[in-house]
Amino acid sequence: MRHLINWSALFALSCFSVATAASYPPSLPLQPTFYQQPSPSRTRSVFSRIRDGLIRSIWSIPSCNREGGPAKEGKPEAPSTLLARYGGDVVLRFAINTREEAAALSEAIHVLFLDVWEFNADWVDIRLAKDVVPSLLGLLPLSLQQAHTPLMHDLAQAIFDTYPSLAFEDPSPPAQHEHRPFSPVLHTSSNVDQTNIFFRNYQPLSVIIPWMRLLRSLFPTHVRMINVGISYEGRDIPALRVGVHPTNAEKPSGPRKTIIITGGSHAREWISTSTVNYIAYSFITGYGKSKEMTRLLEEFDWVFVPTMNPDGYIYTWENDRLWRKNRQQTSLRFCQGVDLDHAYSFKWDHDSNAANNPCSESFAGEGPFQGVEARRFANWARNETQNNNVSIVAFVDLHSYSQQILYPYSYTCSTAPPALENLEELAIGLAKAIWVTNGEEYSVTAACEGSVEVDENQKKDKKFWPRMESGGGSALDWFYHELNVKYSYQIKLRDTGSYGFLLPSKNIVPTGREAFNAIKYIGHFLLGNKGIEVEEGKANDDERGSQEMLKKKSVPVVSEMDGDEDGQYEEMITELRRRRRR
Repeated sequence: MRHLINWSALFALSCFSVATAASYPPSLPLQPTFYQQPSPSRTRSVFSRIRDGLIRSIWSIPSCNREGGPAKEGKPEAPSTLLARYGGDVVLRFAINTREEAAALSEAIHVLFLDVWEFNADWVDIRLAKDVVPSLLGLLPLSLQQAHTPLMHDLAQAIFDTYPSLAFEDPSPPAQHEHRPFSPVLHTSSNVDQTNIFFRNYQPLSVIIPWMRLLRSLFPTHVRMINVGISYEGRDIPALRVGVHPTNAEKPSGPRKTIIITGGSHAREWISTSTVNYIAYSFITGYGKSKEMTRLLEEFDWVFVPTMNPDGYIYTWENDRLWRKNRQQTSLRFCQGVDLDHAYSFKWDHDSNAANNPCSESFAGEGPFQGVEARRFANWARNETQNNNVSIVAFVDLHSYSQQILYPYSYTCSTAPPALENLEELAIGLAKAIWVTNGEEYSVTAACEGSVEVDENQKKDKKFWPRMESGGGSALDWFYHELNVKYSYQIKLRDTGSYGFLLPSKNIVPTGREAFNAIKYIGHFLLGNKGIEVEEGKANDDERGSQEMLKKKSVPVVSEMDGDEDGQYEEMITELRRRRRR
């Protein structure tokens, strides 16, 4: 009998986990938002009143007035600590049109030690202090001095808004469900954010780890909690291993096919951590409720690593929300941290400016695998394949932002990876699975092409723009080349720059839902199904809603990934083939 559990038990315990977020370390650089009392029309449980009273006491939150509103009117403003740190910063987007512009901007970035948020072949997003803007513009050609626009006018407020609010809504179910009789069946839900408040906000590691232990305890038939390494500061790098192993002793057991999904290599990319958690939760709770999900867990092991960089992630909660690297010491005491996504050994780039500048946000260390977390995770993965009868068949590294699906290689565009067409075929399928979910467009390209300009007049040649950061030493390339993982991808999640790394928490569930469908598609693809599988006779509310949304947008909803039937993706395939011919 498959493992079944009452949904209300999971919901109640998840509420408890989120309530523990009030025990954030005292060095958290901001005060919580004002507590908002639920509407009097809704009955609040004794647990809710006790919990909220404790939270107000711990955080010294002003009490609410009799009408249920906060004691202070208006939207809570960023506290002085955030204003002091970020109030003088701005994020600018520069439009890039020529090689000379790219070279000048790259050089200025390294001279001024600027924080590059994101870049591609068309634009570069940079965070810098407002009083440094004149110095930057003075180093740029005249064409670039007028080719920039601000993305965020109030960076401190945007940062403040990403921390969880203590404006808890009453978690008790709606009135019509309050007296529902007990049932041992795990009920389905069409909207995770309505049943599990864990995904209403970003969560600190002090909440994530108990939540992972909770899932392991509730679903012991198919969930194990493991460690894939130890951080520089001695913390576990936790992961959930999800899968149901066959018990047929007569059938020979080959290497267990395993798919790895990681997030949080860059500490400030909170949406990647929450998305890994969302995908894991969806896989875990989906087992036994549909043939589709049950088969995926029987055929594969799924390893979910929410934060590859636990030290850096905690640092973003307690000190600097925009911290990117890990927290290990470098040769310069005042410049800590190694960029874990440039610390792997394959084509580690020691020649770039970032590689020999410990103060750079892209510092790759002073040698391959100097990044502690990257080295230990790689050792774990190699040990799994060599000693534990594991075959890693797919690797997906989640990042933010820019809505891209990237495949190898990252270090260069001069060398095409083996089986390039297979990589592109699956990548296009992932993009389409996301599109069918929410209508969000994710581009598909090689990871190196953010720094490439193609000369349309010379079809055989490519001109390479100077890189804004090193492309060598990536986890993407290492898993693909060193561990021979045939399907390796880096997916950059929402958005395309409006919020960047500071994506509002209301995007957690939509982003998680579209990423879940993309990861699920990988399993279908590896099983030989090249379409978006919908179980016969069933379509949950999410699928119905997605199809209605797409119909309104006049986008065809198809069950088979046939490029001939979908002009948009046929055009994408044609473009990828055109690039290969050059």
